[in-house]
Amino acid sequence: MGNQGMGNQGPHGRSRRKRPGHRPRAAGVVAAAVAVVLGAAGCDSDGDTTAPRPSATAHAPVWDRGPDSIAAVGDSITRGFDACNVLSDCPTVSWATGSDASVDSLAVRLLGRADAAEHSWNYAVTGARMADVPAQMARAARRRPELVTVMAGANDACRPSTKQMTPVADFRSEFKDALATLRKKLPRTQVYVSSVPNLKRLWAQGRTSALGKQIWKLGICPSMLGDADTLDPAATLRRDTVEKRVEEYNKVLKEVCAKNTRCRFDGDAVHDYRFGPAQLSHWDWFHPSRDGQARLAEIAYRTITAKNPVT
Repeated sequence: MGNQGMGNQGPHGRSRRKRPGHRPRAAGVVAAAVAVVLGAAGCDSDGDTTAPRPSATAHAPVWDRGPDSIAAVGDSITRGFDACNVLSDCPTVSWATGSDASVDSLAVRLLGRADAAEHSWNYAVTGARMADVPAQMARAARRRPELVTVMAGANDACRPSTKQMTPVADFRSEFKDALATLRKKLPRTQVYVSSVPNLKRLWAQGRTSALGKQIWKLGICPSMLGDADTLDPAATLRRDTVEKRVEEYNKVLKEVCAKNTRCRFDGDAVHDYRFGPAQLSHWDWFHPSRDGQARLAEIAYRTITAKNPVT
């Protein structure tokens, strides 16, 4: 996506020097050569990276806290849906790759505004489920990014009925397939994985808006948002079933990511974030507003730049 203007320093003023063709750092080349000599393992059948021998990584950390290029995959949240206009994508405010100054996206925070314009790409698609992510990963891999962000799973729970939600086993298989698709072409590219938001909390917040509830009737997350004011046992059970499925999806994301040394899960930070009126779209009261997108960017930046991964 096109992002405009701020020099080429990161948010903390550190100078960034782009490498032609995104060639790996010299230390990375040395570490890779040592790994070959010592027979370090590659990826397993699930797309997980086997832990390298200590001598192979003695001179280079496995996780690079300052990647120089970013690709984003996922669903409507990463496309900025309903943040600027009703029922419309607005990728300029995307938490991952957007250029909007009020959001200060992950790409801008990591790369600086000028470099983000040339070295970040958004392949997320509104309405996408985890089954769609492997194809998005394949497109992202063609750019050879040093970091890929993943935010998907809400639409697997947001189905016409709870019976149509993606089974947990299928969700796991699809996420593994997505990572394997990336690893096949880019074994050293890092992955940031966002947890699925708390859909039940979004329902509780949004049902206070008459406009929001009218927009929900157009088909937004019916398994959770349908009959928004109904509080009978059947409706409560339906919402609790969706909530449990989201928790199961997040457990899958955490477990699969934990098996890969170049993958970081947010530790349920997005799921646990308490989106309020200021952080929700004033059209549908479900998707993030500009302010909500900024909060997602903060969580991602904090996770990616932390010295140690969230446990």
